[in-house]
Amino acid sequence: MPEIGNQVGTAFWQTILREHGLQNDGIYDGDVEEQIAHADVYFKKTSGNKYVPRAVLVDLEPGVMDAVRAGPLGQLFRPDNFVFGQSSAANNWAKGHYTEGAELIEEAIDAIRRETEGCDCLQGFQITHSLGGGTGSGMGTLLLAKVREEFPDRMITTFSVLPSSETSDTVVEPYNTTLSIHQLVENSDATFCIDNQALDNICRRKLKLSNPTNSDLNHLIAHVMSGISTSLRFPGQLNSGMRKLCVNMVPFPRLHFFLAGFAPLTSRDSFLFRSTTVASLSQQMFDPQNMIADSDFRNGRFLTCSAIFRGKMSGKEVEEQMRRTQDKNSAYFVDWIPNNVQTSLCSVPPGGLSMSSTFVGNSTSVQDLFKRVGDQFRAMFRRKAFLHWYTGEGMDEMEFTEAESNLNDLVAEYQQYQDATVDDNEYGESWDREEETRFEEQTTP
Repeated sequence: MPEIGNQVGTAFWQTILREHGLQNDGIYDGDVEEQIAHADVYFKKTSGNKYVPRAVLVDLEPGVMDAVRAGPLGQLFRPDNFVFGQSSAANNWAKGHYTEGAELIEEAIDAIRRETEGCDCLQGFQITHSLGGGTGSGMGTLLLAKVREEFPDRMITTFSVLPSSETSDTVVEPYNTTLSIHQLVENSDATFCIDNQALDNICRRKLKLSNPTNSDLNHLIAHVMSGISTSLRFPGQLNSGMRKLCVNMVPFPRLHFFLAGFAPLTSRDSFLFRSTTVASLSQQMFDPQNMIADSDFRNGRFLTCSAIFRGKMSGKEVEEQMRRTQDKNSAYFVDWIPNNVQTSLCSVPPGGLSMSSTFVGNSTSVQDLFKRVGDQFRAMFRRKAFLHWYTGEGMDEMEFTEAESNLNDLVAEYQQYQDATVDDNEYGESWDREEETRFEEQTTP
């Protein structure tokens, strides 16, 4: 979805093309059977031995689509899966959701339907979009709602770019983000939170890039997305699919907003002087500076987390290192969910590395992102600033109030489970009282 989403999506396809031994035009030129064995999860093989991505690119204006078609992957995507309009959402969630986006949505759903009909066993959908602008937030959440309506039993994961804490190019970002989170809570099964500020910090501090470009940031996101999708694309021990990941990661339906990170992260200059081991990967994974969202997990507690390791390594060593790392960071895990770390292993490493790991954490500290957006939202909404641009597109003021209330409830829920302990009897006593009442009703003559 739109500019940022399509740029991130293109970087992701470039990354997994290399991993599957495919050229930019989708022709296989590798020589390892493992590379191509499960490529049909993300690609469809044509009669001309070309692998075409199972992807639909959507935007309200043609600029980004033209750039993709003129770029290195111009011959990769199916031509009628480029869905775009001739207008723009103008950074307005209402335009993307109710007016301009609503006119284009049926065409986008038709393209998605056409792709799903070519699947043998549809697992779910993966959406990349930003929450700060108009198209990614407004039309992105409209598309999410329509896909949920059309495919209610399939998994939907989103890679959502939240506004940066320090730099902003859109004044109305808090409105667009709050309205989007309101939709993501209801319609997404898993949302991976991404933050440009965190990406910029990683590039400067870890990769030692003095002036990181959008391409550098997108490349970083693509590595994380590639790691998360590894077990879908390659055979391996302790494998984990999209549904299995969500079953292990989401203890309560509304709390499905994840922090994610990647290791190893090291500068080009020091790369040759470092050895990558399972121990170093485990240690780096739990470094707050490795997370692609600007939220420090030390401010909260992990409900659950997942670690995906890639490369030639021992499963026993991975389990031991993860146990040690969890013991070392035990203060940052809730004590009322035992065995809350899931591990996956894949023997195929990413391009250019001997081994790597991807981390996904469901941490209560993600509420920091929502609090920041909520504070900015309240400051403007109290004065009804910029509201006329939204009501002019047919929105009701009540939608803003409901979205703000839902965001506050989400923050409160994360805080509630952060503070809960294994000895907390609140739920147990409530259940006991209900059982006691039911027993008395059954035994009363």
